[in-house]
Amino acid sequence: MPEQTHYCLFDTDLGACGLAWSERGLARLQLPEADRSATEERLQRRLAGADPRAPPLQIAQAIADLQRYFAGKRVDFSQASLDLSRVGAFYRAIYDAARRIGWGETTTYGEIARRVDTPGAARAVGQAMGRNPVPIIIPCHRVLASGDRIGGFSAFGGRLAKEQLLALEGVHLGGGTPLLPGLLPAGRRA
Repeated sequence: MPEQTHYCLFDTDLGACGLAWSERGLARLQLPEADRSATEERLQRRLAGADPRAPPLQIAQAIADLQRYFAGKRVDFSQASLDLSRVGAFYRAIYDAARRIGWGETTTYGEIARRVDTPGAARAVGQAMGRNPVPIIIPCHRVLASGDRIGGFSAFGGRLAKEQLLALEGVHLGGGTPLLPGLLPAGRRA
């Protein structure tokens, strides 16, 4: 029988996020959607059977860290406990490699594939990033397409959201105008 999963919503400078957890650790982070109810709905769809609950101390600390991160503060999530029990071994290896990418650093899908001894599997890495259950904690936004192109991003706002997260960390690609913390796609403010 799978462990019970709980969730809560919390506010950040970029909008309402949702965080789900089990006894093992963080199970899902839902980045802001168009509004608070859309964030909760998407989180519930991805974790059927999860029930809303006030966060215990360890989860409350993770929420505080995420709020600091979204406010532009440097936060290291490498020690956060995760519940990846619903993730296969290959994806777990990819996520472990991605977790070693530090604040303000980037790498490519191809480099992650090489790090997990599957050169040529850049597309598979991209698919894993698109299914990442805990973005930011597993920093898929720091993984780029070849040639340091932005690549895709499955969160609301797509590539613009990815650029925003990178800009928050001081990474500006392509010599464009840097995005500023707090800038969001239209309709994104909660």
